[in-house]
Amino acid sequence: MKDLRKGFIPIILCMIMLSMGCSSLNKTQKGAVIGTASGTAMGAIIGKATGNTALGAVIGAAVGGATGAVIGNKMDKQAEEIKKSVPDAQVIRVGEGIVVEFSSNILFGFDKSNLSNEAKSNLDKLVTIMKDYEDTNIEVQGHTDSKGSEAYNKNLSEQRATAVSLYLMEKGVKDFRLTINGFGELLPKYINTTEEGRLLNRRVEFLITANEKMKSDAEKVAAK
Repeated sequence: MKDLRKGFIPIILCMIMLSMGCSSLNKTQKGAVIGTASGTAMGAIIGKATGNTALGAVIGAAVGGATGAVIGNKMDKQAEEIKKSVPDAQVIRVGEGIVVEFSSNILFGFDKSNLSNEAKSNLDKLVTIMKDYEDTNIEVQGHTDSKGSEAYNKNLSEQRATAVSLYLMEKGVKDFRLTINGFGELLPKYINTTEEGRLLNRRVEFLITANEKMKSDAEKVAAK
């Protein structure tokens, strides 16, 4: 199943590219293509089709089968703990992973990349759970709305993702578990034509997936 999924994604991508032509891609569509270029986000084209690129990235990291079911059970427990401990976050269970979304206004001041005291309080709660579940990888994604230039927004989103990642490491999350991505305005989940939509697009997302140890342990449990 894993090999089939890897084979289908490039095929789907090629079909979409051929149907619309590279020159006609808008910023959102370019973002979906960018997502497929990284290993963690190889399922981003699936996410684009469903309107949620983070969802697609988690799907892309899935193992499937009985092993995936064991991983999913562990993720269920972790997701429930995050929901209880971090009420300011939106927690979504996706297949074998978790997407945790913070609105940027909870973490940062307007047009800023330094963490507020409220942000640190929320992240401290999340760190406690992350340290309890060490066998996971965590991708920190920064996103902005479409105001300002594309280059400026990408830089701001990278700075915010970096600030969050550095704080997690400072609090004891191992650096090898963390990756960062700043997508700027390229991957909106909401419309950018209203203030409410722009506010929701200014967000930081955590993509939590199984690392190789969790996958190996789950495979052994599934084989019994």
